[in-house]
Amino acid sequence: MGKLEDEILNLLSKSEPLTLMEIAERLNKTPKAVFKALRKLFEEGKINCDARTRRYTLEMEQVQEQEKKEDETLDLEDLKI
Repeated sequence: MGKLEDEILNLLSKSEPLTLMEIAERLNKTPKAVFKALRKLFEEGKINCDARTRRYTLEMEQVQEQEKKEDETLDLEDLKI
């Protein structure tokens, strides 16, 4: 997975559902680049899009993976004392 995809997943894990333009603005990326990354994430089943509001959210399994990554990061930081 690419850097932009990781940035999008991280952003969506810490925010409310967002539109393509909101994601592009928050990450300071072009809408075209964000669209390509969102399409890839959608095809991989990592995000969902509400057809009515056009807002993107993490797929439930992805939410659990993001939380696990955060827990592991916290554990590693504790070891660095």
